[in-house]
Amino acid sequence: MRRSAQRGGTPVTARPIAPFLLQVAGWLLAMFFLWWLATPVLTWPVAMLAELIARVGLGDVVRSVEQHGEIITFVTSLRPPGASPGVRAVLEVPSNVRLFSFGLPMLAALTLAAREPRPLRKLAIGYVVLVPVQAFSVIADFLKNLTDDPAAMAQLGWAPWHREVIAFCYQFGTLILPTVAPAIVWVLMHRRFLEDFAGRRA
Repeated sequence: MRRSAQRGGTPVTARPIAPFLLQVAGWLLAMFFLWWLATPVLTWPVAMLAELIARVGLGDVVRSVEQHGEIITFVTSLRPPGASPGVRAVLEVPSNVRLFSFGLPMLAALTLAAREPRPLRKLAIGYVVLVPVQAFSVIADFLKNLTDDPAAMAQLGWAPWHREVIAFCYQFGTLILPTVAPAIVWVLMHRRFLEDFAGRRA
């Protein structure tokens, strides 16, 4: 049943939600497939930003950041556990960007199903906004892996409260941001569309 509301003397009909949800489901399958194939390309800006953040925030701890497909590897100046004295070895910490970017297909599906003007522009803006979010999650994952390694912690000399802060950032960056951030971005870009569902056109 379609609901009607009146705003400024003009009746406005709310959009039915069922067709929209069906379109989202259809687009989601296609967008998930494309996202899976395109992740190595979409990861490149995340790797660049993650390296910049790591070099500025961690100094000499991170020597470089390498990308292999969807995997970002932090090459550190720390020695791995069990490394023989006199042997040149560094600790490398990988992070899988797919774990933090799975909200992109949902953002794309919602945007295309809304059928509003300039959907590609909205998708581009959404992706750019989410790149720093993904970089934050990758950095948090990297630091969590470091703090889980007693040998790395001994070399870093960090205080216990550093580990608590990193654990909080890790939980926030892996459990909350990957799902909530794309939803917030979509809502902010489709406020008028959502008002139509409530029967109110801004």
